[in-house]
Amino acid sequence: MVIVLKQKFEQRQFDNLLKWLEGLNLKTTLVKGEQSAILGLIGDTSVIDIDMVKAIDIVESVRRIQEPFKAANRKFHPHDTVIDVMGCGLLETQTSFVQIGGGNFTVIAGPCSVESREQILDIAAKVKDAGSAMLRGGAFKPRTSPYAFQGLRTEGLEFLYEAKKETGLPIVSEIMNVNHIELFNNVDLIQVGARNMQNFELLKELGRIDKPILLKRGLANTMEELLMSAEYIMSGGNKNIILCERGIRTFETYTRNTLDLSAIPLLKEHTHLPVVVDPSHATGISKLVKPMSLAAAAAGADGLIIEVHNDPAHALCDGAQSLTPEAFAELVGSLNGILQAIGKKEIVPKLG
Repeated sequence: MVIVLKQKFEQRQFDNLLKWLEGLNLKTTLVKGEQSAILGLIGDTSVIDIDMVKAIDIVESVRRIQEPFKAANRKFHPHDTVIDVMGCGLLETQTSFVQIGGGNFTVIAGPCSVESREQILDIAAKVKDAGSAMLRGGAFKPRTSPYAFQGLRTEGLEFLYEAKKETGLPIVSEIMNVNHIELFNNVDLIQVGARNMQNFELLKELGRIDKPILLKRGLANTMEELLMSAEYIMSGGNKNIILCERGIRTFETYTRNTLDLSAIPLLKEHTHLPVVVDPSHATGISKLVKPMSLAAAAAGADGLIIEVHNDPAHALCDGAQSLTPEAFAELVGSLNGILQAIGKKEIVPKLG
């Protein structure tokens, strides 16, 4: 980090600044020029609040030389992280094992919301047959309108557990409240939605558990802010983070959000964590899910999370962006062509 000092400052102010910085275990180097003085900092500058430094009277500007995230930074962890997701199989003694990252391409599929026992069991069997490695389903649903369907809550989780036992698919579901962590003991991959990406108290608590976390980018957040949210979880001890690009809010109105495909190679340049893409929430339109999925795979994503519903026209949540099981199976077939071209493992349907 570099701090540019104003041309004129009192020695007392400078001494107080040095004392504070050295109290943070940082080494300082002062370089004086004719027009300005520059204070260079060496050490873990992630502990510094830049806005606080900028507010100091003698400081002109502040610039980071390195990114503020450490645990998520590829510079300190050059090899790709592979996240192991463990779920129970058809029998309680069986284990379903899924790896995300490291050359694998993982597809997660299922409805936006668990609506009934029959619905989730039917969809689970169909997405498994088509090649999905994991089952997604919302039990607690954050909705823009307080009058919209909010999910079946604990009953929805029970239906997901039953679908997991019947199909062997590990399950993914979104957590909204820090007080719900114990309810998610049997959820194999906990999703933090876009609205909670900067719910720092929730992130801190998720850092204390030993369970993989799917962290979605906020609809108006930068990539660095996403990585800093991952850092919150990782600093607590939980290193099992999967990042998810799910579109950002722009001025465009033809789609629900704007899918930022450039985030895939950029995130993979800056972090060792796996990156998956949610084309369903990104576009909000079912016919765009397939082309955006193929584009995400070609751009280097480690997987996809796709909404699939057996009756999208009557879905209680996000039917317009949901694929039918048949359309999902067709998408997987098309994905295999892209995966083969870029040298990733193909998805093997589990029919028969």
